[in-house]
Parts: sequence; structure tokens; C-alpha cells
Amino acid sequence: MRRESFRKAGFLLSMFWLLLCIFPLWWVLVTAFKPPLAVSGGATYLPFWDFQPSLHAFRDAFSGIRGDFWGPISSSIFISIVSTGLAVLLGSMAAYALIRFKFSIHLLAGLLFAVLAIGGFVVMTEMWNIRVPYALLVVLFVALPVSVWANGRNLPGPVLGNDDVTFWFVSQRMFPPIVSAFALFLLYAETGKAGFRLLDTFGGMVLAYTAFGLPFAVWLMRDFFESVPVEVEEAAMVDDIGRMRIFAQIVLPMSLPGLIATSMVVLAFIWNEFLFALLLTSSRWQTLPILLAGQNSSRGDEWWAISVATLISIIPMILVATFLGRMMRSGMLSGSIK
Repeated sequence: MRRESFRKAGFLLSMFWLLLCIFPLWWVLVTAFKPPLAVSGGATYLPFWDFQPSLHAFRDAFSGIRGDFWGPISSSIFISIVSTGLAVLLGSMAAYALIRFKFSIHLLAGLLFAVLAIGGFVVMTEMWNIRVPYALLVVLFVALPVSVWANGRNLPGPVLGNDDVTFWFVSQRMFPPIVSAFALFLLYAETGKAGFRLLDTFGGMVLAYTAFGLPFAVWLMRDFFESVPVEVEEAAMVDDIGRMRIFAQIVLPMSLPGLIATSMVVLAFIWNEFLFALLLTSSRWQTLPILLAGQNSSRGDEWWAISVATLISIIPMILVATFLGRMMRSGMLSGSIK
């Protein structure tokens, strides 16, 4: 009897929590179809009962009365898809290398790279007055080969392994976003002065968001690649098949559920990202989060228009969450290899 009472109480609490979670979405959906008078006239909840639904807000939004809607929508779609594809591709390659190859990185070699890169950059920009982009390229082309050569020597001190490299990738998302976003803005501004415009461009946004999504891709794909039997790859290597063909034609198809899940997670982060888009765009390549944040006009809070923008922003993510939920229920995310 007591167990049954606990089950009923748990069910009621779950339903109450479900209503709390769904109500904001319902409120946005209903408000998007309300005419302005119905919004300003007080709280109404049920279409055709409390108010007559209207497409007035949608017509205003897509006719350009409240600014350009099509531009941010297309920008978000193109930037998110391309950035997600690049992040997952590069992240998959890095994750596969971290699973199948052993890395040994001397801490002193890493410190040497930092000293050469940072010190050389300061000397070239402050003492020799070389522009930031050129100085950055020069120090990277010098510091990277020198540190790789030094890493091959028998250096004293700690040696970092694969787990340390993986943690380094994940740690990139532990920094406050404003730090990397502001540094990237300064770099893009200096690059523009040198004749290579990256601010408010498609390439600049894709570059920033690829770097933004890369740690997630490495972290997630590493676990999926661990489920691929190494015996399959060894059999392919016996037939004299190269590593790139093994990766592209064997490992990736066997990890397809992981690729899909990782792509959706990275896409969700990129689609909803606000700070980088705020700092790195001004007009042409602004994304949906920037459009949504700017919906408060001088005419006041026009909640019907804000709800339309919100609805457009959240529908793709609702579809992604639904698809991921179906994959989890069907067991696809548990790995394609048993």
C-alpha cells in the first residue's frame, strides 16, 4: 500500500514538473499566433476559445517590418551546418588518433613552444612593429617545428600521454567564453587591418565555431571509437589498406550512430551560441540568437513578434532533441558494435 502511494506521489510530481517545463513552450507557441490586441488585452491560453488565432505576427516578421528575418535564419543554417561538419570531421580524426596511437609529449617541449610563441610574438609586434597576423604566422611556423624536434629528444621532466591530450581538448571549454571571444575579436580586427577581413564574414564565423565545437567532438567521438574492435582494422592492414582508407571506409561507417549523435550535440551548441556571434558579427552574418536579443524595439515589448522569433529559434533544437531521444530509446547510441 505504501509503495503504491509513493508511486502515485512520484507520478503526480513528475506530471507537475512536466507541466512546468512545457508551459513556457506552450506560452511562446500561443503568443506567436495571437493578434496584438489579444496579447495586450490580458492573459489568454486556448486558441479559438480565448482568442482567434492569426498569422499577423508571422506576416510582420517575414515581410521585413521588424527587420531582416531571412538573413539571420539563413546565416544560422549555413554557419551551423558547415561548422558542425568541420568540427565533427576534425574531431573524429583527432579522437581516432587518440584511441589508436600512443602520444608522449614532454612537458618541457610544451613549455618551449609557449616561450617561443609568446616571446616571439611580443618581440615581433612590440619591438619590430610587425602586424599581428604576420607575427602570429611566423612564430607558429618557428615554434611548432622546434618544439616537435625538442619533443623527440630525451628531455627530463614529466611526459604527458593520451589522456592528458584529451583533457587538454576538453579544458578549452572550461575557460570563460568572454576570454576567448574577446581575444578572437581582437585577432580578427588586426587581421582585417592587414587586408584579410574576418569580422562579420562567413569564413570568420565558421572558423570560430569550428574551434568552439571541436572539443565536444573529440570528447564524444573518443568514446564511440573505443567500441570499434581493433581486430577489424588489423585485418584490413594485413590486406595492405592504408590508415586513411581504414578510417574513412571502416571506422567511420561502423561509428555512424556516434557521428550522428555527436553532430547533433555540436549543432545544438553552435546553433544556440550567442557571445561569439555578438562580438564577431555586425549586420551581414548575424545569427538567430542576435536577432532574438534585438527584438525589443522602440515601440515596446511586442511579445507576438518576440514569440515568432523564439519559435523559429527553438523548433530546430526541438527536432534534434526528439531525434536524439528516439535514438537513445532504440539503443542506437549504445554503439553499432556489440
